[in-house]
Amino acid sequence: MKVIVLGSGVIGTTSAWHLAQAGHEVTVVDRQDGAGKETSYANAGEVSPGYSAPWAGPGVPLKAIKWLLMQHRPLVIRPGVDMAMLRWGVQMLRNCTAARYEVNKGRMVRLAEYSRDVLREMRAELGLAYDERSQGTLQLFRTQKQLDGTGADIEVLKRYGVGFELLDRAGCIRHEPALARVQEKFVGGLLLPGDETGDCFKFTQTLAERAARAGVNFLYGTGVDGLRSEGGRVTGVATTRGTLAADAYLVATGSYSPLLLAPLGIRLPVYPVKGYSITVPITDAAGAPESTVMDETHKVAVTRLGDRIRVGGTAELAGYTLALHEARRRTLEHVVGDLFPAGGDVARAEFWCGLRPMTPDGTPIVGATRLPNLWLATGHGTLGWTMAAGTGRLMADLISGRAPAIDMEGLSVERYPDAYRGGLTPARPARAPADPTLPRAGAAASR
Repeated sequence: MKVIVLGSGVIGTTSAWHLAQAGHEVTVVDRQDGAGKETSYANAGEVSPGYSAPWAGPGVPLKAIKWLLMQHRPLVIRPGVDMAMLRWGVQMLRNCTAARYEVNKGRMVRLAEYSRDVLREMRAELGLAYDERSQGTLQLFRTQKQLDGTGADIEVLKRYGVGFELLDRAGCIRHEPALARVQEKFVGGLLLPGDETGDCFKFTQTLAERAARAGVNFLYGTGVDGLRSEGGRVTGVATTRGTLAADAYLVATGSYSPLLLAPLGIRLPVYPVKGYSITVPITDAAGAPESTVMDETHKVAVTRLGDRIRVGGTAELAGYTLALHEARRRTLEHVVGDLFPAGGDVARAEFWCGLRPMTPDGTPIVGATRLPNLWLATGHGTLGWTMAAGTGRLMADLISGRAPAIDMEGLSVERYPDAYRGGLTPARPARAPADPTLPRAGAAASR
């Protein structure tokens, strides 16, 4: 069967690999000149099933107010009238209950744990190298209140058999020795030993090369103008190279998926939440993290990637702009300097931003649509790297008509009652964004 995958980020590339392994003829279309050059380019580097949790939870609305008032705030909302953001925000607030949090976290952990296992299989089979480490995530608590508030998360971790360990200050230092230099700044932590780290961009580029050798056709530098449909099916993709046709179509275009699908009558509650990172060259290995340390106060992850430290965080609601704001850089520099002051040379850091495709309930949108040959793999938010390998294999299984390895309950777009509106056979192609400032998202922002 011929399959077209839209998007060559980590989700699209892993999906293309597994589809090719399942025997399909696969074409990947991407506007960039290579794989993984947008949101997958410089994310936090975590493969963290244990840390998989929705942003919407009990107490979050009050916390959000506090975050907005912090000097180094984890949440930023840019002023402006944005109906998509308002709809997304209202839906997110509806998920800020204990019951919804438990359901959503359970769905996310289910997919993330599966994905971590698939990633390990791929690494062993293919010998992939991407600055990977398997030393866990340390969620670091600066206050006793944060440490005492881990009960709900721990119950979900127990239910799904996810390993964890509550650590006091000494335990945190045993796991991350460099923290001994700043031990007065935290009280304890939650260790998730099954988590991993690695460079998502290196992984995506390496896997794309393997996929190309396996027969996948990557059409880089190709803009997508829209999807054509007739008789309740997708009939082609209008691109800058002309119309491309296949038997099945997989949309893995991250934050841009809602814009592409809206003219088909599909409303995806996915909003672009901008995240920032700096990549710092290590100058003192003993003063750098061994794995990932998540600063719970600032919601910033500090991760060891080979001879670099990746510092990622911030949730900025500002639409599709990729403007780099120095205040966000100062927050990232503050966290890494506060916890690992001797680890790296911040003055030589690379500053970057990308758009995370966030759903209001935190769970990605993975699976079929009401158009029988249209499939979705989007909405992974901050966990695209964590969930990529499993998502790719699930998509290959579903498109091939095979039973998936995990329960798909609650993962598809069908969980949203208002996802479909109007007709499903528009007279003209669905239009993707034509903003000329968008195509160089990863590379331009990283310089």
